[in-house]
Amino acid sequence: MDTALYRIADSYDHWLQRRYIKGKLATDPAYAATAALVEHRPMPLLDIGCGLGLLGRYLHARGAVTRYLGVDTDVRKIDAGRRALHLSGLDGALQLQHDEGAAHQPIQGHVALLDVLHYLPRDGQHALLDNAVSHLAPGGRLVIRNVLRERSWRYAFTRVSEFFLGASGWMRVGAQYYPSARELRAQLEGAGLTVNIRPLHGKTPFDSYLIVAERGPG
Repeated sequence: MDTALYRIADSYDHWLQRRYIKGKLATDPAYAATAALVEHRPMPLLDIGCGLGLLGRYLHARGAVTRYLGVDTDVRKIDAGRRALHLSGLDGALQLQHDEGAAHQPIQGHVALLDVLHYLPRDGQHALLDNAVSHLAPGGRLVIRNVLRERSWRYAFTRVSEFFLGASGWMRVGAQYYPSARELRAQLEGAGLTVNIRPLHGKTPFDSYLIVAERGPG
């Protein structure tokens, strides 16, 4: 798998992107966690806020999805991701699209929202979650990785880091609202989903949680 991860990074055309991607794929626990949740339930996956499309590349390398559609509002990242897909000969297998996260897409299956929610205001988060839930197939899983509002040193450290991330220009907008575990659970369970929340800090100092909401098979 290490060789496959380096191949993914080498398909991007900017050296800074390649450096970032090698580190991201090697250390970020969200990719392996998502793969473990979806690979035994093969169905399409909608990745909202996909950025460069790294989750799709990782899941494809693992053989974990039957179809992948990534959408993001940042056209720079979508274009970079598409160029990398073309260089790898994966244009047909994986799709990246410049679109709003709340837009309806012609896909039903699993849905991923990795590090997306806190860049939206509270009402925008609710709308995005409703849209994500609408794309779940029976047995589908909504996989969310996000900062959760709480009293901890990790949360304080993450808020400072997010400020500098926004100031750097990598993110088009900075963090808007940090949801609490209670808020997310209430909305998702209200939509009839089974919800599990657990820490996903990995070997990082950041506040990070994995929220998995599952639709029943019926």
